[in-house]
Amino acid sequence: MAKRLERPLGTFNGVMLAVIPLSSLQPDVADPGLPEGSQAALTDADGRILTATDMEAFTLSRGPALTGWVERAREDASAIFEADGADGRRRVYAGAALAGRDVYALLSAPAPGLLSWARLNPVGALLVPLLAWLIAFVAAMWVTERIVVRWLAYLERVAALYARGRFSVRPVQAINAPSEIRVLARTLDELAETISTRDAALNAALDEKDALMREIHHRVKNNLQIISSLLSLQQRALKDDAARAAVGDTRQRISALALIYRTLYQSDDLRYADAKVFLTELVGQLVSSEAGRGPVVTSSIEADSLVVDPDKLAPLALWLVEAVTNAQKHAFAGRGGDLQVRFKVKGDTSLLEVQDDGAGVDDTMRSGVGRTLMGAFAKQLRGEAELIPGPLGGTIARLTFQTPEAVTPTDPADLGTRNAARR
Repeated sequence: MAKRLERPLGTFNGVMLAVIPLSSLQPDVADPGLPEGSQAALTDADGRILTATDMEAFTLSRGPALTGWVERAREDASAIFEADGADGRRRVYAGAALAGRDVYALLSAPAPGLLSWARLNPVGALLVPLLAWLIAFVAAMWVTERIVVRWLAYLERVAALYARGRFSVRPVQAINAPSEIRVLARTLDELAETISTRDAALNAALDEKDALMREIHHRVKNNLQIISSLLSLQQRALKDDAARAAVGDTRQRISALALIYRTLYQSDDLRYADAKVFLTELVGQLVSSEAGRGPVVTSSIEADSLVVDPDKLAPLALWLVEAVTNAQKHAFAGRGGDLQVRFKVKGDTSLLEVQDDGAGVDDTMRSGVGRTLMGAFAKQLRGEAELIPGPLGGTIARLTFQTPEAVTPTDPADLGTRNAARR
């Protein structure tokens, strides 16, 4: 280095020179930031070694010498290259200008592989942490799947079975799951056990209730039959024909009610009865009760299936009793005949008809207790009752009423459109 010396007025007064031999410079390789085994050297612009901490680190075993490394680095647009040192080990070299274009610093360190410190750059510094995070994320997801998610999926399948009422399936495989999953599985197991116990108790209570209800219906039916028998004894003791007829009509009504209770305790569901089955039995009972007292009366029944509760069935049965009794008194007395009963469900309304082949409608049939009761029973069903002449003679007693709420019938094909839609 040289510095011009001047006088106070700026005239030249000489030059101060400082000369330091490059061979006396010793780079510091003890910096902890350098890789282990690093060595340093100074070269000129042609790549000739001026000084080095260890010459063997900068002596190549094969390939081009370090002479001219600066030009090679400029051609490759990089000051980083690898070569085999004198000891045969692969080393990484990195250089940079130290003082203008005259002196260059060159570092050398053993090459650890692809992730060598000399190859690290800003892109690598970003990708390596990102790759590490991605590997950690995949590992965490895999561990979570193996330890948590698959057991949660297993418990979800068990819960789905419980939702369908299959409480016999228990989560026994969860014994190998983590402790938190085992606690959840044990809770599900206790839930299934509690529900199974409760269901068993409820079913037992329902069975007991059904048994009691059947017994009650049976006893009510027996009591009504006893009353009917007592009225029968009283009827035989009466001498007045009008009184005997009145008692007989009462017996018919009581027998119809008894038939309702018999139908209930003999059915599968105590809450409902099928009108088709009930009306068929009731007409048969009414006709057979008069079979031995005069000429033969034949009967035919056409009925749709309508499963209703007994509250709707009772006025329907009593109306039918009055209609059939009127036919027996006025149309079949002393001559017999043919009785036709039709029950049709027509959407929102239903139709019950009792047709005989007698002499037709007269004033006697339009008055009396029976006709009054028929009107009362029709009102209970929110319907209307009427007596009209038959198309081929005789009389038709017709009851038109609003179709009651229906449940699943015995024969769905017999239902009208309205009931089929409700079902």
